[in-house]
Amino acid sequence: MKGVSKASQPAAVRAYHMLERMVVTLDLPPGAITTEGALIEKIRLGRTPVREAIQRLAWEGLIEIRPRAGLVIAPLDRADWPKVIDAREGVEILLARSAARFATGPIARRFREAAIRMEQAVVKNSPLAFLDADKLLDETLAEAADNPFAARLAAPLQTHSRRFWFRYHAGSGLALAAEQHVRLIRAILELDAESAAREAGALMRLLKDYAEAAARA
Repeated sequence: MKGVSKASQPAAVRAYHMLERMVVTLDLPPGAITTEGALIEKIRLGRTPVREAIQRLAWEGLIEIRPRAGLVIAPLDRADWPKVIDAREGVEILLARSAARFATGPIARRFREAAIRMEQAVVKNSPLAFLDADKLLDETLAEAADNPFAARLAAPLQTHSRRFWFRYHAGSGLALAAEQHVRLIRAILELDAESAAREAGALMRLLKDYAEAAARA
C-alpha cells in the first residue's frame, strides 16, 4: 500500500500476502500437497511468520492443514464461484456505503492509486497487475469503511473471488471489470454513499455474470 513499504510490514503480514498471491494466481495449484518447510523455502521467511500465515489461510478456506500429512491447497470448483459472489454482495454494498463517508486524506489517495493501477493494468493487458490493484482497493475499502466486522467477513470472500476470476475469466473482460471498479472508486471519492452502494451492487452483478458463465461452461 502506498506510504507503507512491504519491508516495513510485520513478517507474518508479508508471509500472508506472498502466500495468498501464490494461491490466487495458482502458483500453488488447486489440490496440490505441500509442506510448511516447502513454503518457507519458497518465500524465504522464517518458520513463525509462515506458520501464522498458513493458519490464516486455513481459516479462510484456502489451505487445509492435515496433521502429519502436509498442507493441501483448496480445490477449485467453478460451480462454487456464484456462491462466493452471493455471499459477498451484501457486505460489499455495506463497505462501499460506509467508505464513502470517510474517504478523505491519505485514504482517498490510496483509492486514486488503485484506480490508476487498474487502468494501467488494462493498458498493459496484465491480469496480475489488475489483481494487485484489486487487492489494494479491497484493503483500502476495508480501512475506509471503519467496520472491522464487515471487513473480516469480506476479506476471505474477496480472495476466493480473485482466485476464481484468475482461473476462469482473466483472459477476457479486463477493461470492463476495471471500468466498473473505477466507477465504484469515483463514487466513493465523491463521498456519495448511495451512489457508491449502487456501484458496488453493479460490480457484484458483473462478477455474478462472469461466475455463472464459468459455472455453465
